[in-house]
Amino acid sequence: IEEHFSTLEAPRVERNKLHGLMDILILVIGAVTSGADGWEAIEQFGKAKLSWLRRFAPFAHGVPSHDCIASVLSRLSGKGFSNVLCELDRSRYGGDGWSGDCRGWQNRPRLT
Repeated sequence: IEEHFSTLEAPRVERNKLHGLMDILILVIGAVTSGADGWEAIEQFGKAKLSWLRRFAPFAHGVPSHDCIASVLSRLSGKGFSNVLCELDRSRYGGDGWSGDCRGWQNRPRLT
């Protein structure tokens, strides 16, 4: 996952980077695939599953707040995020990306 998402740019101010982008992305992916449906639910998932999440990323400063998660994700390029997910799908499962419909994902409702 980190290999794919490392190409994603996060336009954040250096002094405001308490939580790493990988920490936030791993938290969001884990939470949303587990059924979290909002920023607060993602934060709650992170607090409940912090020891499990640390198997994938350091979370040196703990779980980011729901405001931090929302702020970071709102600054990411939706198209760039979609492209990374499609590429991850292709490389991981040998498919052509989300059952052949990468563009459709960009038009679906999402948290950002």
